[in-house]
Amino acid sequence: MSVDSAHKSNWAIWEVVFGIPFLFGIVLHFLMPFSTLQGINIPGFLPLGIVLIVLGLRLTALARREFAAFHQPTDPGQATSKIVKTGVFAVSRNPLYLGGILVLLGLVLVFNLIWALIMLLLSILICHFVLILPEEHYLSAKFGDDYDQYKASVHRWYGRK
Repeated sequence: MSVDSAHKSNWAIWEVVFGIPFLFGIVLHFLMPFSTLQGINIPGFLPLGIVLIVLGLRLTALARREFAAFHQPTDPGQATSKIVKTGVFAVSRNPLYLGGILVLLGLVLVFNLIWALIMLLLSILICHFVLILPEEHYLSAKFGDDYDQYKASVHRWYGRK
């Protein structure tokens, strides 16, 4: 793999890896309804889902703002010129993916979409291999020790080491 971008394929993006399976989960919900008991859903899941959606949107906005401040693209198909380690990137190496996952998980809870939850879990696994590992390889090849030190100090999803 050359070091001019993390991904060469137009489909290796969040919208495809998460969006298509999630939409498929919604379709399955209508074709073969499979939900939790309504008594469980109404009191706890709705507020938690709303909180997750808001947190996910906020995290995504903060990550995009941080990328913009350093003039870095959010599209992994474009080359990057520096590692962003500040703001939300100080506590997550993948705040855009994490924010999107939180939004989708919130939607699962708000609308009681168990099929979409199953598809979301599958998408997280696909994301690891199709999006994250190639991006980590790209950043390590391009930035060497600087990226390796960042990777050693900040967890992939959340937290400092």
